[in-house]
Amino acid sequence: MVKIILKEITKKFGDFTALDNINLEIDDREFMALLGPSGSGKSTLLYTIAGIYKPTSGRIYFDDRDVTEIPPKDRNVGLVFQNWALYPHMKVFDNIAFPLELRKVPKQEIEKKVREVAKMLHIENLLDRYPWQLSGGQQQRVAIARALVKEPDVLLLDEPLSNLDALLRIEVRAELKRLQKELGITAVYVTHDQAEALAMADRIAVIREGKILQVGTPDDVYYKPKYKFVGGFLGNPPMNFVEAEVENGYLRVYESRIPVPAQYKGLIEKLDIKEVLLGFRPHDAEVVKGISEGLVGEVYSFEPLGREQIVTVSVNSGAFVKVFAPEGEHFTFGEKVTVKIREDRIVLFDKKTEKALEFLGE
Repeated sequence: MVKIILKEITKKFGDFTALDNINLEIDDREFMALLGPSGSGKSTLLYTIAGIYKPTSGRIYFDDRDVTEIPPKDRNVGLVFQNWALYPHMKVFDNIAFPLELRKVPKQEIEKKVREVAKMLHIENLLDRYPWQLSGGQQQRVAIARALVKEPDVLLLDEPLSNLDALLRIEVRAELKRLQKELGITAVYVTHDQAEALAMADRIAVIREGKILQVGTPDDVYYKPKYKFVGGFLGNPPMNFVEAEVENGYLRVYESRIPVPAQYKGLIEKLDIKEVLLGFRPHDAEVVKGISEGLVGEVYSFEPLGREQIVTVSVNSGAFVKVFAPEGEHFTFGEKVTVKIREDRIVLFDKKTEKALEFLGE
């Protein structure tokens, strides 16, 4: 297994810059998710690691080996695509065996390896079928088996579960995570689905417009977003943001006042900041009936979700926040309420740069 090191990777297609000076280290045996919206450059980065795209500038290392100029077939990577790319005229056994046949591996060894990997993915009873006779989930397992059978140093996955239905996605992602840990393989996983990234990855690299905005554990990027974009991209519902003015140790949000959180007092004085964006997660606050210290507003809507509900509160015309509330609590439209936020979970962002205050010096 290998460590992947990307140094100052830039990739241009004509005048368009798809990747802009990417620096990233992916540890040996790590499961790294590349997370971002469509068109952010995450698949381009994956194909650059694979060798399908050659970077316009920068270097790629597998451990100490510079693989920048090495073709894909000599990098020993396993690649799983979004559309699975199975050969329809070949049975499942032959689809899985194909990479080994290209390497001219002896038939007896091919038979052994194919059956081993098929058993690992619970498709050993499907080896005699054609892809068109399989469900979407089964086809995806065949594609993963084909990538694993050649025992790659690196497993690269490009939105592999996006064509599966929601329940099957949850099942296959759990198996994929288990497999990766059991095999001890370095994996890079491209997705636009933040729930997938949070559930599967050891670390997440959040990408936007060809730049990496933040790299960290799921907890880091979820609870300590470096940029407003990161806070808004992760979470369902995403992080709430309201504009606030700093005034005599308080954050004034329209007619509401919230004490400046203890962790920000020294930083705000040092930076001499007068305006911020106040960010918090919907589950890090509670809705209290009546007016008290906190974000005061009116109930705009409520959405029952079974064991809980999402309450949307209008804190001023045009500004709304969403908060989770227990299922049994009843609200009426227009009711006066106060949103009380956990102080230690508040994140303050610079209004101009939209960067979290604690990262402003970087």
